[in-house]
Amino acid sequence: MLYLIISIVCSVAVSVLLKVARGRGIVIEQAIAVNYVVAALCCGYFLRPDLGQWQNLLSGWPLFLALGVLLPSVFVIMGRSVAVAGIVKSDAAQRLSLFLPIAAAFLLFGETLSVNKVVGIALAFMALLALLYKDGGGKGGNNSAAAAALLLGVWAGYGVIDILFKQLSKSGQAFSATLLLAFVLAGVGMFGWLWWRKTRFNAASILGGLLLGCLNFANILFYIRAHQAYGSNPTLVFAGMNLGVITLGTLVGALVFKEKIHSINAAGIALALMAIGCLFYLDTLRGILGV
Repeated sequence: MLYLIISIVCSVAVSVLLKVARGRGIVIEQAIAVNYVVAALCCGYFLRPDLGQWQNLLSGWPLFLALGVLLPSVFVIMGRSVAVAGIVKSDAAQRLSLFLPIAAAFLLFGETLSVNKVVGIALAFMALLALLYKDGGGKGGNNSAAAAALLLGVWAGYGVIDILFKQLSKSGQAFSATLLLAFVLAGVGMFGWLWWRKTRFNAASILGGLLLGCLNFANILFYIRAHQAYGSNPTLVFAGMNLGVITLGTLVGALVFKEKIHSINAAGIALALMAIGCLFYLDTLRGILGV
């Protein structure tokens, strides 16, 4: 549970940093590129990946290639989606991507269905809908084909990345080297894209990228550790992470940025806490009560 809590806090910290970035002269794309350099260095320093067994690493090339391409691509798609479809719809698409990893938990990773998971998942999706509610229905985006395609890209991209991180958590001793290669590939791709656009870096973006890289590395590392800790129950991690991030993000938005919380959002926070409680503790409670 501690791994998941740390990952949630780091993920929300990343969101806060991205939220205040433009007002501080930080160009998001530049910060993201620097972030992957820092994440790769942190991975090498803290995890000490063994790159000597390169034959074993090559056998897992589809995984680090997919992550290396998707991680920066989804960042870019999300940015375009916010500009074209609006932040409310884009955020909803990201959060509703939870459908994909939960489906994968049962179809690909062999997780068994139980009462606590059925109740927890039902509460989780009710909580998501309530937490994503906005007055006025999220006006401001448009309904063009481009917006729909970008929203689909956000939904599928974040869902597939969650699934890939779960798969990475199962790679045992090779996970640190695979993660390092994914960060390196993502960084090369992002710097290549910025070079193609003839981007000139500024100091604020580089400093922002240094902080973003530390937070992003911690977020991903502890998310994978949580999957390793709950290896046979990926739904707990998928749902717990998603609900934790949006709940804490909603509270930070209200307390720090003075964003208004609708009564439906408040109900969503309560439902999210109930969902997390059911997923993690309902079986224990039923055992104590003999139900």
